[in-house]
Amino acid sequence: MAQQPAKQVIPVKITAPVKPAVKSPDTNSLHFIFDKGNYRLLIISIAVVAFGFILMSGNTDIYSTTKIVIAPLVVLGGFTIGFFAIFKKPGNG
Repeated sequence: MAQQPAKQVIPVKITAPVKPAVKSPDTNSLHFIFDKGNYRLLIISIAVVAFGFILMSGNTDIYSTTKIVIAPLVVLGGFTIGFFAIFKKPGNG
């Protein structure tokens, strides 16, 4: 019979279990760029722009004052409200 090689014994180091890291509660909180007032103004501006485009559509009278003058001014007013909503600092009036 052939002689079998001797088994080597490898020492094992036993360590204490590692506790999971506890995260502080503020790391999981969401921080939005805009506040409620900014979002409200953005929704109002979208509604005003949509109303301006509705004014531009309509009957076959192409050269009416509503389609040429009033509707584009309403759309520009809606875009102005949107820009104001974006640039307004959160928390101010």
